[in-house]
Amino acid sequence: MPLYKRNVYSGNVLEQEVYIIAENVKDIKSSEPKEPPARTDEERAAHRIAASRLRFRRIFNTNFDPWSFYATMTLDDDHMTDDFEVARKILTNYIRRLRKAFPGVVLVAVMGRGKNTRRIHFHLVIARADESAISDTWNAGSIKRIERLREHNYYEGVDRGCDYTGLANYLFDHWTPEQGEGSKRWTSTRNIRQPIKEKPKLIKRRYDVTKPPKAPAGYELKAYTETPYGNQCFTYVRKPIAPLRC
Repeated sequence: MPLYKRNVYSGNVLEQEVYIIAENVKDIKSSEPKEPPARTDEERAAHRIAASRLRFRRIFNTNFDPWSFYATMTLDDDHMTDDFEVARKILTNYIRRLRKAFPGVVLVAVMGRGKNTRRIHFHLVIARADESAISDTWNAGSIKRIERLREHNYYEGVDRGCDYTGLANYLFDHWTPEQGEGSKRWTSTRNIRQPIKEKPKLIKRRYDVTKPPKAPAGYELKAYTETPYGNQCFTYVRKPIAPLRC
């Protein structure tokens, strides 16, 4: 079976994917790494969640860097609600005000409940806006946290630099069924950028962690994964080049 390699650029993160594409596939450019077909409803649901998680993580890394802000907003007693639809309207109105203050703002936001208080709260990651505007436009409660994203993120003792997979997974998991079946796991501005997926290229041999594929200058290999189906992914990270400007 023919073996292909594809580069996926998500901001400062580069993933080099190695996978098989069947000989009868005509649209090589749009092909994706395949896994064993799901046979049960639970397996199909797990595949959908995994694909959504991957998409969110790549969008996150594409749009945010150490000059972006991570903020946590809570509701005061006057605005407190147990209805996620009402909470979503509060969030939407806040985003509208922030966009008015900074038309080029880029953000993703999720809703969740506090583990102890059970009160609805919001997490947002914001680029191309300043800290004072983020604070001043929130009028429904308190801001529990507002800080820059880290330039160094550690996973199992390895410095993965500006790879925000951990934070992206944390935010992704805030969604719960009570938010409404079919509801989006996250909210984003329309100007959110998508990762760059290059066309897969035919290769002659399979790589391994001791002999990984060559990456562009400035990238350092940080992680390697291989699925039981044989799909490989080599993850590289580079230092951020420049901040996103407001």
